[in-house]
Amino acid sequence: VQLQASGGGLVQAGGSLRLSCAASGRTFSGYAMGWFRQPPGREREFVSVISRSGRSTYYADSVKGRFTISRDNAKNTVYLQMNSLKPEDTAVYLCAATWTASESYYSRSYDYNSWGQGTLVTVSS
Repeated sequence: VQLQASGGGLVQAGGSLRLSCAASGRTFSGYAMGWFRQPPGREREFVSVISRSGRSTYYADSVKGRFTISRDNAKNTVYLQMNSLKPEDTAVYLCAATWTASESYYSRSYDYNSWGQGTLVTVSS
């Protein structure tokens, strides 16, 4: 599956952004979808994941209560709604996909075999 992330930009602290990740192919509903981010000069870190049906979600503690992941399998798209943004949320955000035969979801980057190109989110103080 090929992934294309979009929706990044510059926003003030406290603001909101919605990221989208569009996937190619007709089997999108067979993939668990994750969002990761890579802050400047730091390693990639897990943000959120959603199971293939959308029934299960999981978040990093740092974004819990502020970010919401969702998906629309009819549109082959996964979203990340980011509210109450903080300067420490500044990063390149990447979406990722992993094929799964169940409702499993994963928070480790090495569990994913398809990655989008990333979209930059900059939060100013």
